[in-house]
Amino acid sequence: MITTQKLVSKEDIFPDIIGQDPTKNQLRTALLTQRHIVLIGAPGIGKTTLAKSIARLLPDEEVMDCEFHCSIHAPACPLCRAGKTKQKKILKGEDRFVRVQGSPDLTAEDLLGDIDPIKALQFGPLSLEAFTPGKIFRANQGILFFDEVNRCPERLQNALLQVLEEGKATIGSYVLEFPASFLFIGTMNPEDSSTEKLSDVFLDRFDMIYLGYPESLDIEKAIVLKKGKKLDVICSDHMLEVMIYFVRMLRQDENIQRKPSVRATLGLYERSQANALLNGREVTLEDIREAVISVLAHRIELKPSVKYLRSSLEYLRDEFKKYSEEIRQNKLRSFKQTDEHERGDFR
Repeated sequence: MITTQKLVSKEDIFPDIIGQDPTKNQLRTALLTQRHIVLIGAPGIGKTTLAKSIARLLPDEEVMDCEFHCSIHAPACPLCRAGKTKQKKILKGEDRFVRVQGSPDLTAEDLLGDIDPIKALQFGPLSLEAFTPGKIFRANQGILFFDEVNRCPERLQNALLQVLEEGKATIGSYVLEFPASFLFIGTMNPEDSSTEKLSDVFLDRFDMIYLGYPESLDIEKAIVLKKGKKLDVICSDHMLEVMIYFVRMLRQDENIQRKPSVRATLGLYERSQANALLNGREVTLEDIREAVISVLAHRIELKPSVKYLRSSLEYLRDEFKKYSEEIRQNKLRSFKQTDEHERGDFR
């Protein structure tokens, strides 16, 4: 796995994530002790990016050229044990990153594997050769990334328990065990109500690491400039800060229960540029106004006491109108100072 020297170094080993220093330190300590992890946070704040960064820290590893990525020192699959696999290969860290998308339709067979009927006819229904490995085994010697783990059904949680506890999996009615050595990284959105309940026994296998929204306007600005698409149009620092601060204001708004993510800020930046390009000018407040509804209305949810009086579209239109007036009257002279004073804790 990841070397201790790399984890204890002073360098930023997660350069794709700007800010989030407490989270990065939590990750280092969890990885040092080889703990399975669940990253918890709202959508669009970098959970998947962070997991991929972890995969890139894995050193190159020589494995057998089989579907299980067997260790050359301790082969696990039937073909390698029988000496039928002769070839070896070098796997980079990102090649050992296997993603599973959480869904109520996901089955234990998708994760663990199943019997291939054609191979069963060829080798016999109870033969090891008839077994086709699932994603757990493809993640052997690497990372199993389970996005939105709280969307998987309870039966799938039960199928994972033995693998997470013992590093082995029993396949259906077969009295067979295959070692599965991997790091499990899951993600959860705690505000998503359309999910399955995770059992206490299942959750007990993980350490929870929490991610919040960007800590300051400067950090969110750096994210937008790094990740956002830059069109052939002028967007001044002032206009960029106008966009970012408006989104950050919405996150603090007590009438909004589902907050806009960093993707909302990126969308507002890109769409405002596109509007300006079509209008043949540099980005103005009017270009931002034209993008607000399309980018933000579906990314927020008003509290019940508010949404029965006004729709999200009406609410955003009114809030941006008031905000625009404050900008025009220079009531918000320093976004950064106001942000530091008002933002509180976005987590």
